[in-house]
Formats: sequence, C-alpha cells, structure tokens
Amino acid sequence: MEKEINDFLEYLEYQRNYSKYTILNYEKDIDTFMLFLREKKISSLGKVDYKILRQYLEYLYNRKYKGTTINRHISSLKSLFHYLEKENKINTNPVLLISSVKKEKKLPKVIGYNEIETILLLPDISTSLGQRDSALLEVLYSCGIRVSELVNIKISDVELSEDRIKITGKGNKERYVLYGNMCKEKMLRYVKDGRYKLLKGNQNDFLFLNKDGHSLTTRGVRTIIDRILKVGGEKLHITPHMLRHTFATHMLNEGADLRTVQELLGHENLSTTQIYTHVSSERLRNVYLHAHPRAHQNNK
Repeated sequence: MEKEINDFLEYLEYQRNYSKYTILNYEKDIDTFMLFLREKKISSLGKVDYKILRQYLEYLYNRKYKGTTINRHISSLKSLFHYLEKENKINTNPVLLISSVKKEKKLPKVIGYNEIETILLLPDISTSLGQRDSALLEVLYSCGIRVSELVNIKISDVELSEDRIKITGKGNKERYVLYGNMCKEKMLRYVKDGRYKLLKGNQNDFLFLNKDGHSLTTRGVRTIIDRILKVGGEKLHITPHMLRHTFATHMLNEGADLRTVQELLGHENLSTTQIYTHVSSERLRNVYLHAHPRAHQNNK
C-alpha cells in the first residue's frame, strides 16, 4: 500500500502541481486512514469496500472529529481512490457511495428586545457623528439590510414620501425596504443637520458619510458599532449582521409571514429565510413552557 500512496502523492505534486502544504494535508489524512486499515488488518486498498469506509467514518466520529474535518478526510479519500481507479489499481471505487457530512446549521445570534432598545439609544445625537450613528443603527435594524447594502445607499435611493429605500443587493438585484416613523425621524435629523456638516461644502451622493465627508466602507460600519458599544459601556459583541438577524426574528415574532420577510431581506430562496423560523419557534416554545399551566406542572 505504501508504494501506491507514494505514487499518488507524487501525482499530486508533479501532475496536479499542488502546493507542498496541500500535499502535506492529503498525506496526514491518508496516514490516518492507513492506521485504521492496519488496525483492521486490511493489507490492500483493493479490499476496501463501502462497509469499511462506513466503519472509518464512525472511527472519526468517535474521535470527536468535526464535520468539516471529516469532510476533508472524505475528499482526500475520493481523490486517492479516483487516482487508483484511473491507474487500474482497483476494480471498483467504493468512495463513490460515500456522501459528505451535512454541515450543522448554526442558528443566527439575535439581540433581545431590551438590548436593542438600549443600543439604539447609545449615540449622542447632539453631534454630527452621533446623528449619523443613530440613523445608521436604526436603518440596519428597521430595514434588515446587509452592511454592504447600507454603505451603497445614495440620497436619491431614499423615498421619504413613500417611507422606503431602494436597495441594490447581491447580483445587482434591486428591491425596496420599508421603515417606520422612528427611522424616518432619525434619518431626517441626520440628513438636515449631521450629514450637511460632515460634507463640509463638498459633494457626495451616498447617504452615510465618515468624519471626512467620504462614503463609509463596510469595515468602517463595524468599527462604528464597536465604538458605540465601548463608549456606551455595553459589554456586548454586536455585528451589523446581527442587526439583520434581529430584524428578521422580531418580524416573525410579531406575526409577519415568511414570504414578506424573505422579500424584505432580499433572499432568493425561501429556504434561506426559514432558519429564522427556528429562532422564532424557540421563543414560542419558551413562552409556552412558562405560560401554560400544563407545561410546567410536576408529574404526580
């Protein structure tokens, strides 16, 4: 088996032109597999079948390998056995029957109702930058837009008479997002006062500006939020995307239907939006367990 493995690694280096680092990772993965085969007293790669591969995956699971690491091992074995099949060193390729481990979907982190109210009140609206920060936070939470969409909003995209903003999303797809009276009030104050002062007589088409009157970057928005929390003494780690998650979850909690939230978020597929139903359902479960008399009675 050693010669076959060495031939495969040379194939990766000289024919596929893989980097030494990549080849080293392949070698480590295959060494783990070889160790498993030796424990099973299997002396030939040609004797490896689907059953043995399933046992190997269980072997990795039992050693607490993460799903991403297991998928990397599967990928390394697929490359190895594809090479062996191409070189006619095995009759059948058992790895073709093995599927990658499904990635565990992490539920998005959501800011609580009380916390979001506290955060939105942190900026000092007596200053130009404070007015900008107040409007910026409100737009992120009230509209549920991505930070990349926020920094690309132009003054002409804001339709004050309709209480909506035209957003250019992924793939240059345009959609409209809505906002309420609180958001409108903060934007008007910023545009009429703070933004006018930040411009310093210069011209800029974008809604949100930095202290020099230039348009903000996505990195700049993250820095602004970190600074607001630090100045406010809030020991929270909040990202712009968490405000988007919070928007979607709070909308569903308050009775919005999934299709509406999908459209406002700019998701192409409904399945992408459905992750928020898990968060919302968890809240419903907690409310039920605390509120229904039969849910928290001790069994007698």
